Amino acid sequence: MSERQRELRARRKRRKTVAKMKASLPTADAAKKAIYAEKLRKMTPGAEDLIKTWGLE
Repeated sequence: MSERQRELRARRKRRKTVAKMKASLPTADAAKKAIYAEKLRKMTPGAEDLIKTWGLE
């Protein structure tokens, strides 16, 4: 598999994971939101914008 294909696969997986997190936010408690914020920071470079937009911290 080419490097470009790996990048695309990783990008799709990140997008899917972020969508799943966002869908479960309304029922998440404060501890779960803190875990999501930490995972986002590790997962994607644009995490701070997402955290601010979603109101995680």
